Order: sequence, then structure tokens, then C-alpha cells
Amino acid sequence: MALALVFPGQGAQTVGMGRDLAEAFPAAKAVFDEVNAALGEDLSKLIFEGEQDKLTLTANAQPALMATSLAAFRALETEGFSIDRAAFVAGHSLGEYSALAAAGAIGIADAARLLRLRGQAMQDAVPVGEGAMAALLGLDFEAAHKVAEKAAQGQVCQAANDNDPGQVVVSGHREAIERAVELAKEAGAKRAVLLPVSAPFHCTLMQPAADRMEAALAEVTINAPAVPLVANVTAAPVSDPAEIRRLLVEQVTGSVRWRESVAAMGSAGVDEIWEIGAGKALSGMVKRIDRGIATRTIGTAADVKAAMEQEG
Repeated sequence: MALALVFPGQGAQTVGMGRDLAEAFPAAKAVFDEVNAALGEDLSKLIFEGEQDKLTLTANAQPALMATSLAAFRALETEGFSIDRAAFVAGHSLGEYSALAAAGAIGIADAARLLRLRGQAMQDAVPVGEGAMAALLGLDFEAAHKVAEKAAQGQVCQAANDNDPGQVVVSGHREAIERAVELAKEAGAKRAVLLPVSAPFHCTLMQPAADRMEAALAEVTINAPAVPLVANVTAAPVSDPAEIRRLLVEQVTGSVRWRESVAAMGSAGVDEIWEIGAGKALSGMVKRIDRGIATRTIGTAADVKAAMEQEG
């Protein structure tokens, strides 16, 4: 029996997330306090009682989601959980930073500052309106990849997220993505929809952001994680700090190979996955990838108590 912990990415943010964790667990409140101090602003006020539109801005959403995940993780630790109980950690896009912080590879303050920069750098990389992302539902990765190649026509159109067997997200120039939506429907997709995102993440248009992250990551201490990280870019376990640093840079322009990551953990004996933080999106993906893996979401104080009662 093996457990993996996974940490959500953008799209999971909701106003009020993590609030009951901060009220119930001093260790969870300390995470939000540390993030506030690192950023020099009261991000927790925005998370707990702000406006959804402002929270969804990528420079806010990224550190906010990490803070909420780490608050949930610290609450689990308060109740007796140890990271050694997990065989692997993994995170979806920005969730890799949460996973690395939970595994002791990177400090919470550093993660907050890096994610604030990552959000700003991704937003700055492409003028608003020039890029887009779309979810292609009901196509597998191969079919989606062919659609993206056909839609490009000299522009950027890439498979950005291979989420599960029937959901692939493409990213690139707006016109190319709009072509991909039409071509996907012709190719038999159940649905193809533009996503409400502010920039085209995980494609080569993000190279300026990758360059900025490379410079920032060079200044930050990264330790070997207590348990291996299954990396987005390779869908394989990694523990070497230099390799982790390189993959975090590559991840900005590279694909999130989530389907393969979950499959790899399943092949390595993982039969239970806990989603730590806001939302339930990753658990839904896990169920569609491997029905043999049990899932649990841990985003509230009640979730923490329930998980640890079962552990006990």
C-alpha cells in the first residue's frame, strides 16, 4: 500500500479557501503569516474575504494556492502525519512548488516569492489578448497533438496539459487556438472550449517567463526533497536539487504530463492519492486515469481530521 500527495494548480482558487484551516490550526495560520511577510502584503485577507476576480489574477492565485496547500499540509502534520508516509509528491503546474515545499525541498517564503514572480512573468510574456488556451474534451493526447499541429499554421499551438485520457489543453496564439477548437470538433471531440485564462501557459510563448524564472531560481536554495517529486515535464521521479531546478524552468514552456505522472505512480505501487489544498480537480483526473487508485481531498479542517482518524 503506497500513498502519494498531489497539489493543485490554477483554477482551483476560491475566496474563503484555507480560512477554517487557519482558524483551527495555529500551524496553518503560520503558513499564511509567512506568505504575507514574504510578499510584504496581506495576501491572506484577499484569500479569505477578497474578490474572486482579484484572487484569480495569476500573480495572486499562484502564491495563494500554494499557501492554502501548505496550510492543509501543516495541519495534517499537527495531527500526526509525516511526509515519510508518502512514496511520492506531485503538483499540477504551480502545484510543483507546493509539493516541493511540503517535501522540505524549498522554503515557504521562497516558494511564495517565486510564485508571485512566476505569475507576473507569465502575464508579462504575452500581451493580453494575443494568447489563449482551450480544453479539448473527448480526444486523447495523440489526437489532440495532431489537431494542434494542424491548427498552428506558422503560429504557436501546443498540447500544454495532458490531464487525463479525455482532456487535453492546448495553448498558444489566440487565432491558432481558435482554429484548434474548430478542428477538434471535426476530429470528434465531445467539446472544445476556450478557457478563461489571462495568458497562454505551458507553451513556447512563455520563454521570456522561463528566462526570468531561471534567474530567480538560481538565487534560491533547493534541497533534496524528503520523498521524490514526480515532475510535470518528465512524468518521472526526481530528487536531485540541480535537476529539480532545471525542470522548474523547463516546466514554464513545457507540457504538464499529468496523465503519465499518475500512471507512473500507479505503476510504482501507489494505490491512494491525497489532493492537498483547494478543489477536487486532480482527484477527478486520477479517477479517470486509474480507477484502482483511491482518492481523498484535504482542503478543510474537517478533511484533515477525517484523514487522520482513518490513519489512526
